Amino acid sequence: MKIECCPNCGSDEYVKSGVIKDRQRYKCKKCGYYFTVNKVGKQIDSYYVNKALQLYLEGLSYREIERILGISHVSIINWVKKYNIKRPYSFEYHSTYKILNAAELAKYFSNNKNLIGAGVIVTELGDKFMLIRWERFKG
Repeated sequence: MKIECCPNCGSDEYVKSGVIKDRQRYKCKKCGYYFTVNKVGKQIDSYYVNKALQLYLEGLSYREIERILGISHVSIINWVKKYNIKRPYSFEYHSTYKILNAAELAKYFSNNKNLIGAGVIVTELGDKFMLIRWERFKG
């Protein structure tokens, strides 16, 4: 990774100054500030972060989201904490979900009994669609 300037003073005059925890350290010649190269980590596309948080708010568990999106449930938990997401808890309704392709989705909506008695949301997951349906508990 190329360093462009000192993060303290903005100078482009610096020299190598050792290695700490497998990361190169540098020293600025102008201000004497020591700094290291930022660690390059694997960054997950913001699309998946948004989709995971959306599914969490729809009532899916962390592990269900992990199975659907292929992202660690620990990452999802960390995102929920980071963005301070709180989902409303309602005991009158429960959600079910299905993963369908475009043809299956069209067939699902062509049946009138699927359109009555429940709320439905459809969200895109790559080349497939997730259909989330809320139904009242029958008691």
